[in-house]
Amino acid sequence: MQSSLRIRKITKGIVVTIGLLFFIVILLFPFYWMFITSIKPDSELYDTAQPPMQLLKPTLEHYVYLIENTRFLLWLKNSALVATVSTAVSIVIGTLAAYSLARLRFRGSRTLGLTIFITYLVPTTLIFLPLAYVIRSLGLFDKQIALMITYPTFLIPFCTWLLMGYFKGIPRELEESAMVDGATRLQALRMIILPIMLPGIVSAALFAFTLSWNEFVYALTLAQTEAIKTLPTGIVSQLVLADVYFWGSLMAAALLGSVPIAILYSFFLEYYVKGMTAGAVKG
Repeated sequence: MQSSLRIRKITKGIVVTIGLLFFIVILLFPFYWMFITSIKPDSELYDTAQPPMQLLKPTLEHYVYLIENTRFLLWLKNSALVATVSTAVSIVIGTLAAYSLARLRFRGSRTLGLTIFITYLVPTTLIFLPLAYVIRSLGLFDKQIALMITYPTFLIPFCTWLLMGYFKGIPRELEESAMVDGATRLQALRMIILPIMLPGIVSAALFAFTLSWNEFVYALTLAQTEAIKTLPTGIVSQLVLADVYFWGSLMAAALLGSVPIAILYSFFLEYYVKGMTAGAVKG
């Protein structure tokens, strides 16, 4: 009996390990492909007789071209600025909105919460033209602030919807006790609830930052000048010319562009995991 149980555990462990290795390979393969492509010379990239996974003479010429012949560093700075401001605004407004919908009882609160969720589901391609008209009417077209205003239109509903579940999972008695002791509702929120909510807020902020960092449609429509382009649109504008693709530099830009997101997730991984597990069982 014990030997059969041991065999089952070993078999189960082997199956789980093989499954995890399979998914790890699937997830990491695009980054491996980007890296291999970015250090291949053009003579190997366009040689159809050479196996695509084979690398004979690695080179950094594509990285050098990206840094010296494009405005990659400027686009990187623009993306970081726009994503940071948009995320900060969205988290502040989304936190207050989620708290109001989860804690306060007023007429139409459920309908408003459902409306916010439906707003998040509306595709960007349906609303970017009306938003572009509004931005042009306000005289903000082709300015970075235009992206900082439009990105929260889809980030705030997302953050609100995500954080509502966390607020509903926190006992009301905590803030009610603080209010009985003389704290206002905002003081109870700031000193009692927000510290408990930190993992959820970090998770929402990471998702919001990633969404704004990778956003393409609004950036392509509202930012036309090279000096204010973000990373996704800047790369396409200078490394894709008609039917000519600078594959080496494109992959180098994609690889370097994913580094800030990877660094953020590595620094806040503990909060992110806590936030995701809390959101999975609460609300």
